[in-house]
Amino acid sequence: MISSDDIVHRLLRDDEGVKRTMVERLGPEILDDDGEIDRSRVARVVFGDRESLLWLEQLLHPLVSLEYLRWRDGLAQGPDPPALTVTEVPLLYEAGSAERFDKVVLITAPPMLAAARARVSSDERSDRLIPDEEKARRADFVYVNDGSLDELDVFVAGVVKELQTGDT
Repeated sequence: MISSDDIVHRLLRDDEGVKRTMVERLGPEILDDDGEIDRSRVARVVFGDRESLLWLEQLLHPLVSLEYLRWRDGLAQGPDPPALTVTEVPLLYEAGSAERFDKVVLITAPPMLAAARARVSSDERSDRLIPDEEKARRADFVYVNDGSLDELDVFVAGVVKELQTGDT
């Protein structure tokens, strides 16, 4: 499995071109005391400025897509390619990336629970997110994650089994 959030974190930490471009556009106040990008400072800047947020998404989304596609293609060309790969993409539909995947699994939660779990206030991001109801209509599998981790594991195991046996 690969996570697009992990890819973004790696880009912000390790890609000098991304860091330089972000500082040029968003200002040196996005850097911490060690000169590294501070994601919470970036969030404060971009969530208050829709144009900056769109710019940042246009910078990062293609780089993230390129990296997870490269990862997937590398696995497929290896000596023992997996029957199934998983890519976690929280903004899949918002980034216009759904067509890159054979199947989409949406894991959602009731609004109050999702808000409690969120690291960013829903007020700062809700206007740019596609509603879960719309995402559920587009997805191939949907799970409302309001129970235990064991229940989630059972759902995921069922999806994996269905995908591996081709019963979809």
